[in-house]
Amino acid sequence: MNTLIYALIAIIIGVGISLQPPINSVMARALNSPILAAAISLFISVNFALLVWLALGKKAGDLSQIKSLPWWVIIGGMIGVLFVGGSIVIIPIIGVALFFVCVVGGQLLGSSVIDQFGLFGLPVKPLNITKMLGLFLVLAGAILVQSSNT
Repeated sequence: MNTLIYALIAIIIGVGISLQPPINSVMARALNSPILAAAISLFISVNFALLVWLALGKKAGDLSQIKSLPWWVIIGGMIGVLFVGGSIVIIPIIGVALFFVCVVGGQLLGSSVIDQFGLFGLPVKPLNITKMLGLFLVLAGAILVQSSNT
């Protein structure tokens, strides 16, 4: 697949991610508990991922390799809990758009550091003036979109 197809898939994923917090907020209100709503949402996620993994069979990975993982991989799961739980609590207060402006800002900052230093075994993709300008424009655009709603 070419880069454009991957970018379009990423946009579709982004649209889906924008739906998750408001849906989970509805669940939190109905259950009167953001923590329970987060737990149920993540339980559904785990079960869906396991079903997909089982459906794909051997080519989907070998569970016995879990012992070779570095200890810090648990951080990924913890971040998922923080995102789901945090979004449930924060979105009713600041709104979906501002929440995602802040999330995008954090993602741009974090991903730039990861690329700059090639963290987690990824290839180094150094910051340069063009990339910094592009990151600034994405963030500025997100801020402008949000500010148009106030």
